[in-house]
Amino acid sequence: MKIKLAKEDIENPRIQLIERVSGEDLRRCYQCGKCSAGCPVSFAMEIPPSQVMRFLQLGRVDEVMNANSMWTCVGCLQCYSRCPQGVSVAAVLEATRQITLRKGTDHEKIKDVPFPFLKNAPQQAIVCGFRKFVS
Repeated sequence: MKIKLAKEDIENPRIQLIERVSGEDLRRCYQCGKCSAGCPVSFAMEIPPSQVMRFLQLGRVDEVMNANSMWTCVGCLQCYSRCPQGVSVAAVLEATRQITLRKGTDHEKIKDVPFPFLKNAPQQAIVCGFRKFVS
């Protein structure tokens, strides 16, 4: 089952880029809300996972790109495991994050990370964090 969208939303190059990078068909989401219900960090997101999908279906890419949702997502894939359509909102949010980082726009500046944190944090945590937030 796929949501029917207006031609201009389907042909939006920004939506097509998100679909290509994520490997997801945004039209498959029919807003059941199971992704948001199971998301461990949806309480901290400006736009919860199910609404992210709807915003993108409606072509409201700027609102999704300007929200903290893509930076807050931990990529646990709980959304994917609960989705009856097999849609991974985590993959979509990772795609939006990668598209932003590819433009050279860092979410966090390395110089702003406190030195004591860098000194004491596990190296894997630092590398993973910088991969997620720095271009």
